[in-house]
Amino acid sequence: MAGIYLHIPFCKQACHYCDFHFSTSHKMKDDFVHALIEEIKIQRDYLNGEPLHTIYFGGGTPSLLSKENLVTIFETIHAVFKVSSNAEITLEANPDDINAIKLNDFKALGINRLSIGVQSFFDEDLKFMNRVHDANMAIDCIKKAQDFGFENLTIDLIYGTPTLSNLHWSRNLEMAFNMDIPHLSCYCLTVEQKTALANFIRKGKVANVDEQRSSEHFEMMLHAMNDKGYEQYEISNFCKQNRYSRHNTAYWMKEKYLGVGPSAHSYNGISRQWNVSNNAKYIQSLATGTIPFELETLSANQQFNEYIMTALRTKWGVDLAKIQDEFGLACSNYLLNQITEFIGRGLMFLADDHLYLTNQGKLLADDITSELFII
Repeated sequence: MAGIYLHIPFCKQACHYCDFHFSTSHKMKDDFVHALIEEIKIQRDYLNGEPLHTIYFGGGTPSLLSKENLVTIFETIHAVFKVSSNAEITLEANPDDINAIKLNDFKALGINRLSIGVQSFFDEDLKFMNRVHDANMAIDCIKKAQDFGFENLTIDLIYGTPTLSNLHWSRNLEMAFNMDIPHLSCYCLTVEQKTALANFIRKGKVANVDEQRSSEHFEMMLHAMNDKGYEQYEISNFCKQNRYSRHNTAYWMKEKYLGVGPSAHSYNGISRQWNVSNNAKYIQSLATGTIPFELETLSANQQFNEYIMTALRTKWGVDLAKIQDEFGLACSNYLLNQITEFIGRGLMFLADDHLYLTNQGKLLADDITSELFII
């Protein structure tokens, strides 16, 4: 089930916690769109003729694109690839960009799923994160989207921030439930080294992330989601019955995908490649018909590590039979030996020949998976 990811590297302003590739200058936006179209054409054979089942506009802030930009991009995608008639087409949008005109344009273009960067329904949190929108905009944009028929919605929420009390975190979740949003992506605040947040913490201007608070928020979230009938199908992603993100699930299932735009990654099962994280270099290179990317052919051990890293985060877990069939008995025995300690500590468990993280283990997922890697 192949998909395409389009990275739109523009934002109105920089969120303090974000380390994704973006620019707050929009002077090169039209040149970028021309370069993006050229890359799509050059990459026509990357997916070996497989139809697109998912199209995902991420960023950055894709909702900053004009209708004309989006029309040109969609025309190119449909000219180059076969697109499934029931493809999931997602666009990430910020609350301050969502209005009646935009929503009408999105509908007309065939976008059938919106991912809205809410982050919190409380102004003090949004100010701490340096978001453009306020709490009222967050609520209003969701209602507008639903009124326009965008029933397939997901919103992002961030927990573990110094400004977010347990009570407000509980209310954030309750507000999402009350608005009948079928999919929620909830991320723990992490401090990435090259961000404004990291700089503020180093200078003592803001408090560092409190691990105890983050753990409490995580546990609160699990209980609330379960009570409201939301399934945790990946550590940070929850949905009502069968309302998974098809695009992101394909990532976790190691399906092929093409990534276009600066910093975008692509994967074809054998190799992984990623574009330069520089708008000017990206545009200049595509002007000469060259994609500025680096390529890594994955060794058997790297493929094993990637499978462990992705599968263990999901509700489907690590298939031990798959490990033996695809990576051999030595890898299977290695994994079984490595997990003994984690099972004993109550961080993992085995069921039906699959390996899963417990709720406590999910809090330590990155540390656990790194211990399972073959170096």
